Amino acid sequence: MKIAVEGCCHGELDKIYETIQFLEKKENTKVDLLLCCGDFQAVRNEGDMKCMAVPPKYRQMQSFYKYYSGEKQAPILTIFIGGNHEASNYLQELPYGGWVAPNIYYLGYAGVVNYRGVRIGGISGIFKSHDYRKGHFEHPPYTKDTIRSAYHVRNIEVFKLKQLKEPMDVFLSHDWPRSIYHYGNKKQLLKKKEFFKQEVESNTLGSPAASELLHHLQPSYWFSAHLHVKFAAFMQHPVRREVAFINKEGDQLPKATKFLALDKCLPRREFLQIIEVEHDPRKPDQLEYDLEWLSVLKATKDLLNISSQTWNMPENNGLHGRWDYSATEQTKKEVLEDLGDDLSIPQNFCVTLPFYNPNNPQHKRVASHVVNPQTTEFCARFGLIDINAKVRRNDDDSGEFDTAEDNEVDSSGSVEDPSEYSTDTSILSSSINPDEITLEDDEDEEDLSVQSVEPSPEHTPDLSVNFSNIRVLPDSMAVSSDDAMDSTNDEMERSESSQTEGEGKNPERQLKRLSDENGRGSVKIKRRNQAIYTAKDEDDELIG
Repeated sequence: MKIAVEGCCHGELDKIYETIQFLEKKENTKVDLLLCCGDFQAVRNEGDMKCMAVPPKYRQMQSFYKYYSGEKQAPILTIFIGGNHEASNYLQELPYGGWVAPNIYYLGYAGVVNYRGVRIGGISGIFKSHDYRKGHFEHPPYTKDTIRSAYHVRNIEVFKLKQLKEPMDVFLSHDWPRSIYHYGNKKQLLKKKEFFKQEVESNTLGSPAASELLHHLQPSYWFSAHLHVKFAAFMQHPVRREVAFINKEGDQLPKATKFLALDKCLPRREFLQIIEVEHDPRKPDQLEYDLEWLSVLKATKDLLNISSQTWNMPENNGLHGRWDYSATEQTKKEVLEDLGDDLSIPQNFCVTLPFYNPNNPQHKRVASHVVNPQTTEFCARFGLIDINAKVRRNDDDSGEFDTAEDNEVDSSGSVEDPSEYSTDTSILSSSINPDEITLEDDEDEEDLSVQSVEPSPEHTPDLSVNFSNIRVLPDSMAVSSDDAMDSTNDEMERSESSQTEGEGKNPERQLKRLSDENGRGSVKIKRRNQAIYTAKDEDDELIG
């Protein structure tokens, strides 16, 4: 089975599908499935656009609304996770996943599905230590803080995924698992993105939560995006009885993960790859529920938290009566009975809000907080709780709706809250990525000590991994006919190795300096996704 993998989508569905069709024709092949690794931007209308965590002047409608409205049909089954630039109000309607448009499926805060015998899991959002142990309490209209925290990974999702024991074929995350860069061509990565050097050397780049999942799930493939660079790695896992392969001689063989991160959808960027994955030809050509995952959801339903208070997941430390919520054969049998022995995910997409009309734009449309019938049906079927509906009920009772403000101010999350990931401010980084739009809070480097497993000094990464049977968009191909975008991208390519955005384009720009604890000034600027969100304001800052 051929799977197309996309890095950051940024709402460019038309261009992504056109690129796949171009490659299909050129290579005389057929792509069966598209996986998108976040920043999908499922924006239905102007109200949704106000729920994206980007300053107002960078918001663009893009093309998703055409697929939502039925004007266009996704030509390939598409599965995606959320990133840190999303219409969070829409994705919150589907906490357990669901169809955002016909043939386009969202995995939810975390989720696992099966397609033609290939098991695909994923976790949405990016890691931030100060929100990690909170519940999903956010709701539209968002405040300047909650518009960011809405897409931050929570410990409950990681806990649920860590209950899984059956083999995982493919896993998606938006930000990279911390330490994965030690298992690939680190020198080449730093040549492309030299501003990652300090974080790579201090092992603080990426998500410690994703790293924890990588070591637990040990999937055959792991795909990520977020950092806007292509990077491949090959990670050999230590032998673990419950996940190791057994050869014909009865020997245990360690599992290995092929990791691939991809760029954003722009001309002459490495944003798309097609890989060949073994599948089960006996399985139906449709998306199916995963029995083990549904069993875990049912077992953990009482652990849900919809408050902003921090809390810990159960663990075997003598403080909890139960800490193992993994599936059993009995619980899986019960779930299968709930499904009537039919694992097929129903095609029950429905329009919940009006869609954008370019001939009659509604610039004053506000964000809406609605309950999605898909989630209502899903929860009723499996006896689960609709987190979004529960948050809405609580808000209706308390009347605590806040007015959303312009989203250009730092989040002041409770950074002093303790976390299972210890803090160490001595390794704070001031690295700068001129290639990424950010809001100050979300791209500040985490003040965390290394929690993920580091490679041993003797470890030599197997750089022979090359994702064979891959087709890559040729450098010479321009995805867009928009001359303005091409021109902008050319400027970005010329300044790719620059430490500051605008070198050679706006050299006189003044950058703010922040003093470190020794009083030395260090440049700290916000990153900007230059080609997609075109800068207009000379006073904007960028951070790495």
